[in-house]
Amino acid sequence: MVNTELKTDLSEDILRRFEQVSLQTCAGALGYLTRQARAAKDGDTSSSWTNCYMKNVKPLTHGRKIAARARTLSFLPPRPDLSATLRKGEDSPEFEAMESCGSGDVLVVDANRMSDLGILGNMKTRRLWARGGTGLITDASVRDLDKIRDEYGLAVFGAGRSAITGLEGSPWHEANVPISCDGVLVMPGDLMVADDDGVVVVPQQLAEQVIEWIEEHERVEDFIAGLVDEEQCSPGRFYPPSEELKQRYRDSLKQ
Repeated sequence: MVNTELKTDLSEDILRRFEQVSLQTCAGALGYLTRQARAAKDGDTSSSWTNCYMKNVKPLTHGRKIAARARTLSFLPPRPDLSATLRKGEDSPEFEAMESCGSGDVLVVDANRMSDLGILGNMKTRRLWARGGTGLITDASVRDLDKIRDEYGLAVFGAGRSAITGLEGSPWHEANVPISCDGVLVMPGDLMVADDDGVVVVPQQLAEQVIEWIEEHERVEDFIAGLVDEEQCSPGRFYPPSEELKQRYRDSLKQ
């Protein structure tokens, strides 16, 4: 059985380190770990971490970046009997999810890709802001975006902006459970990295390994740039970096 216990394992130090790196490099690191795992298992495709990029979730507050722990919320299509069960005023799942957010956390909402609906607006996200949350990621649209951006300062990533509220009777289902946001699995406590190029989910158990790969990869790229300038050659001589070239870089640090 999947363990859905809320995680807070990712340290502030990890979050700060991810704030310094690009989304492309995060995706590249997950691709590298996938190739390594497949090679170790003779091509077994079950070890893939490449389905971590949300293709249809866009930046709605351009220039803002998120590197934060996921707090999740699921959404179900409307039906009167379920709505009557789940609507509990201040104890409803959407408020439970927001109350679980704090500094270094982002609310991630699975709205079944109902991209024309504005699922959250300024009143509900006001509590997310008050709790110190970083922002909102959803595969639906968002209402009152100007106020959420300008007054609350939240970073928002979604399908778009909309004046249409949720379908009548559409209930929030559950807080802090595994969800599918834009077809990507998000577990409570996973690391969400988002910028103007989109959103990537880094599984929490891989975060340390991913950031270590990224930081070395970026230093290796600087090393390659120096070689290209020194030898006045095409980057193709050294890039993409082979394991031998990476070792050459590591050896250079000992000199």
